[in-house]
Amino acid sequence: MSCEEIAKLIPLYHYGELSPEEEEHVDEHTHLCAACTRVMEQQRTLAAALDRRALEVPSHLLEDCRADLMAAVQGGAPRAVHTGKGPWTLFIEAMAHTFGSLNRLSQPIGAVALVAIGFFAAKLTNGLPGSVPGANLASITNPGGEVYSTVRSVQPDPESAGRVVISYDETRRCLLKGRINDSNIQKLLVAGMYEDNPAVRGESVRMLKNQCSSGEVKETFLNALTDPNPDVQMNALEGLKPLAGDPQVRHVLGQVLRMPANDAVKMQAIELLAAHRDETIVGLMQALVQREQSNSVRLKMEKALREMNASIGTF
Repeated sequence: MSCEEIAKLIPLYHYGELSPEEEEHVDEHTHLCAACTRVMEQQRTLAAALDRRALEVPSHLLEDCRADLMAAVQGGAPRAVHTGKGPWTLFIEAMAHTFGSLNRLSQPIGAVALVAIGFFAAKLTNGLPGSVPGANLASITNPGGEVYSTVRSVQPDPESAGRVVISYDETRRCLLKGRINDSNIQKLLVAGMYEDNPAVRGESVRMLKNQCSSGEVKETFLNALTDPNPDVQMNALEGLKPLAGDPQVRHVLGQVLRMPANDAVKMQAIELLAAHRDETIVGLMQALVQREQSNSVRLKMEKALREMNASIGTF
């Protein structure tokens, strides 16, 4: 086996994860190869250093991470951050202590650090202001102090008999007032267009109809053209009217004609496309007009082709 292959097996060798045949190969190679012997020694030094500096993880960390994940999935509010020295601080202190005596092993330790940073950064950023649209707005109020709690786990307190530990999420219903062109209002309306409630999606897109100059709103409206609710689709088309000549908008409108959409939605898309003639759309309509099952949509498409001075169908 080559030195490169042996180097990959050495960490597994150290923790007893190799088969007897593989261990024998590693033993034979390291007895003859000084470079691989040094790698083996470095592995032992790294393992010993990590054993000496164990990271004290707070007992509530796992439950907090699970609760935060469920809150994010269900659209809940961010949970309160515990006071005292947090996991990120503990992690930095542990790594700083280890790095101080292991400069030669910076690459393997760096790999471990990157994995850990990803985990702890996700935990940390969930509690940062601004991770939820409008979370820091002074104009948000909590009418009536409405608080909704969801219990995640119940268990005896291991540190004190007769006590109980309950993990729960709190969601506070808030009210935000502002002008439609306010960026924070727009962020919440854009978020509303992805809600499960079709009434919320419909009202959000209706409110934003005149704000498509914003790139984020435009992208959200293009996504709304595939919404299962025709009311949401029609309001998105209304908002996209000023952008009917935009190539990206025209491409998505062409996709609407191909999919099994509501007749009114298709007819409105045809009207927007016919306002700006281009050969790609003409060819698309010529290909689709003969296959269209709806009479009203087919007649609308034929009328659009005539207005664009194009023949009905392909020859």
